[in-house]
Amino acid sequence: MDQVILASYFAAAVLLILGLRRMSSPVTARNGIVWAGVGMLVAVVATFFTPGMHNRVPMVIAIVVGVAIAGWWGQRVPMTGMPQMIALFNGMGGGAAGAIAAVELLQGGAAPAAQRPADVAILAVVGAVIGAVSFSGSLIAFSKLQGILRKAFTFPGQNIVNLVVLSAAVFVGVLIVLGETGFSAHAGTPMIALFFALALAFGVLMTLPIGGADMPVVISLYNALTGLAVAFEGYVLGNAAMIIAGMVVGAAGTLLTQLMAKAMNRSLANVLFSGFGAAEGAEAAGGAAGAMKPIEADDAAIMMAYADKVVIAPGYGMAVAQAQHKIWELTELLRGRGVQVKFGIHPVAGRMPGHMNVLLAEAGVPYDLIYDIDEINPEFPTTDVALVIGANDTVNPGARTDTTSPIYGMPVLEVDKAKNVIVIKRGRGAGFAGVENPLFFGDNTRMLYGDGQEMAAKLIQGVKQL
Repeated sequence: MDQVILASYFAAAVLLILGLRRMSSPVTARNGIVWAGVGMLVAVVATFFTPGMHNRVPMVIAIVVGVAIAGWWGQRVPMTGMPQMIALFNGMGGGAAGAIAAVELLQGGAAPAAQRPADVAILAVVGAVIGAVSFSGSLIAFSKLQGILRKAFTFPGQNIVNLVVLSAAVFVGVLIVLGETGFSAHAGTPMIALFFALALAFGVLMTLPIGGADMPVVISLYNALTGLAVAFEGYVLGNAAMIIAGMVVGAAGTLLTQLMAKAMNRSLANVLFSGFGAAEGAEAAGGAAGAMKPIEADDAAIMMAYADKVVIAPGYGMAVAQAQHKIWELTELLRGRGVQVKFGIHPVAGRMPGHMNVLLAEAGVPYDLIYDIDEINPEFPTTDVALVIGANDTVNPGARTDTTSPIYGMPVLEVDKAKNVIVIKRGRGAGFAGVENPLFFGDNTRMLYGDGQEMAAKLIQGVKQL
């Protein structure tokens, strides 16, 4: 039976890796999710046949309840709420790893001394720290994205306080390891409770000062931490499936975090500890000069209908307005008139990686019309009209030209190089990062004020009347 279980775990690992590989392309992503889901199902079923396994009935009940809640929520959550859901579910994974560690440590504290190998005790404690930090940090990230916490919280000496809390957690963790391995008295329940309290507090304190604009990177980081915590606790339990799945998630999350930080031209340390975006929503002084020039929807429709090439740059505002279907309808009308239409996607557009790609796929936009930043930027000088809908910081030319800008050096969609730029925007405020955008004041830019879906509908009507 042990060999069958190990073979099942190996098959599950292969399915998880192949599924992850297929998720790298929008064409095969849906299929990849199914593959990975089947792999997880195989691993769960195989675990039930582990010799000496107890509490099968509570496990089944937990699985049924969890699947029911996740299925119900997943069917009803809007695309604008998807980042929050991912942050929350990811936090649950970290919390589960931390709970496993808590059970193991408490069992060790009740056992005679010197019964737990040092490597197992160390990984149990390390996994507990990482899982607890991921759990509490993800809850704060969820609260920020959901609007429960509407600003970043900072105070003088915050990084020092965070370091003290982390150091205290590590110190208590070392004492627990010494007790688990028989080198000192066993750590009792109060010390283990203090250890988890410190780890949870560090997750909260580390996430509170991070601005909402950096939440995609933070979510990706906590995803990686959850994977590592699961892998460590898998070693503690001797479960190969947990080790493999955790390491795959940890590696993928780490790579994604690095890529997203690179896309913002910022180090991970800068994202976590600089407090950037603490004043999000406030306009940066001196960022732009001049006046914004409005345009009517009918005039914008004429401009686009008689263009040779149009590039659409979507952002989170399109998701909020649920305008992706109207934008695709507009695209079909323009293509029917012989206009070449493409979509340019910034790596950190939206509130999570791939957010815009998912929205456009939901609306039926073909994958071959969607281009990433490196592919689309060279085409803007030959673009007649760049339509920006709901994007702000990801199209800010100040990132290239203004050395005093907080986002200076961040790669952006170079829509300002198009012959004409139309920006659909609800109001005149700064972007999510709180940085004023000189694009809106450019000589070639016209502002189409209003709700994204409403303005897209007016553009459609305008094109139809021509």
